[in-house]
Amino acid sequence: MIFRLQSYMRYFFLLLTLFSAVTPLYAATDPLADLKAAIIQEDFKGANTLARDLLGQHLSRSRSAEVEYYLGLSHLRLAEYPKAYEIFRKLLSERPAIDIYDKASVGVIDALYMQGQYESALKEVTSLMGKRRDSEQMGLIYLKAARVNLKLARWNKAREFLQKIISEYPESFEADIARGLLEEKQYFAVQVGSFNDKSRAEKLMKELLDRKEYAYIVETRSPEGRQYYRVRAGQLTALKDALELEQKLSGLGYPTLIYP
Repeated sequence: MIFRLQSYMRYFFLLLTLFSAVTPLYAATDPLADLKAAIIQEDFKGANTLARDLLGQHLSRSRSAEVEYYLGLSHLRLAEYPKAYEIFRKLLSERPAIDIYDKASVGVIDALYMQGQYESALKEVTSLMGKRRDSEQMGLIYLKAARVNLKLARWNKAREFLQKIISEYPESFEADIARGLLEEKQYFAVQVGSFNDKSRAEKLMKELLDRKEYAYIVETRSPEGRQYYRVRAGQLTALKDALELEQKLSGLGYPTLIYP
């Protein structure tokens, strides 16, 4: 009986020791880390919910600003551009730390860009470059400036920014994108598909040609070296013409994206 009692006691203390060792792991779990993980995993709806739950808690000013940024980013990735713009703009008015300020500023530019408000996006990116020439985000800011100028058919200005990225940040992710954009022709096109399999691209191109659309394949490589066959239609000098073609092809059920 005594031996059994001693065995139970040893078992009880073993469980208590294990519980004590495991409990801090759960207690140390950072909800902000979960939020970042959701963004990385592209679970933007989940990230949105997590961010709103966190903002309902008592957070320090710095953590609250970071959560607000991720909330805005989740709306941006969910294509809820006006809501994202509103959140980023509010965050900027609260004067957060520099790193969050720069990220939220880029968020404002993206929200405007995705809504086709290119002139407004250009004003924002020009203002940001004037204020934050030492920003750690400068390579990305230059890329935003280049993309906006491309959409406004300001080809030479866009090329200046792309070349600046390659010159000043040659090993960056943005430099890889800049090199690809510099290879683009100076006209607008509507992309309707991107494939690793060339035969699928050729099938889609033929389908468009049968619809009397000027379609062709552009071969590109990703920064990781993967080969892509991108099916595009049109070679247009004016953005408004590209928008009309995009609406037409979108109405036929194709996924569309204007390039550059």
